Order: sequence, then C-alpha cells, then structure tokens
Amino acid sequence: MKNQRLTFTLTLVNFLILLVVLILISTGSKPEVSSVVRGHAFELVDEKGNVRAEIKILPADPKVKMPDGSVGYPETVMFRLIDSGGGPNVKISATEDGAGLVLGGELGYVQILSRSAEPTVKLRSKSGNEQIIEVK
Repeated sequence: MKNQRLTFTLTLVNFLILLVVLILISTGSKPEVSSVVRGHAFELVDEKGNVRAEIKILPADPKVKMPDGSVGYPETVMFRLIDSGGGPNVKISATEDGAGLVLGGELGYVQILSRSAEPTVKLRSKSGNEQIIEVK
C-alpha cells in the first residue's frame, strides 16, 4: 500500500513540475531581434577562420594612380565573395562617381565598370586574351 502512495505522489509531483516548465516556456520572454545591424565592416568566415565574404567601406586614397591614368581613389563600399583559395570571385563596388562589378574564376574574369563618362565591359582570359566593349 505504501508503494502505491509513493508512486502516486511521485507521479503527481512530476506532473506538476512538467506543467510549471511548460507554462514558463510558453510565457517566457522571446529574445528581441534587432531590426538593424550597424558596423564599419561585416565578414563571414568559414570553419578554418578564413574570410569568405565581406562588406566594408574603404577610405579615399588621393595617392593611388588609377588604371585610366587619373590620380586618387574615392571612398568605396565594397562587397566581396571569396573562394576557398582566398581569391575574390565576386566584387561589387560603389563610389561617388559610379560602380563596378567583377566576376572572376580560374579561367579569367568579366569586369563591368560604370565609373567614368564611358561605361565599359572587359572580358579577359587567363591566357591574356582581352576584349573591351566601350559605349561612346
């Protein structure tokens, strides 16, 4: 008889504990989700700690000589997707004077620039063959 009472009492206690836990879980406060993430840069890294994607703001540099012969590099917002070997396969940039897109891989790359008076598309193979399309 004592065993039945003990079993009944333990079952009742377990049931009450279960009810309390369920009530606390259902009424517990949910973590607040931030609507905006702010920072100076954002990086995604793989399990080895290598950066595989990044968004950052690069400061202007008046000393840099550009490929078109002009001097000075404007402030740039840069988005890069990086392969496992560390090479940027996708680069998207925005500056005060336009934007650019580069899609690259082992065999070459495609570059679309709209940062000057004449937008250009450049196709370049690994062997050095190149074709440039300019809109005039």
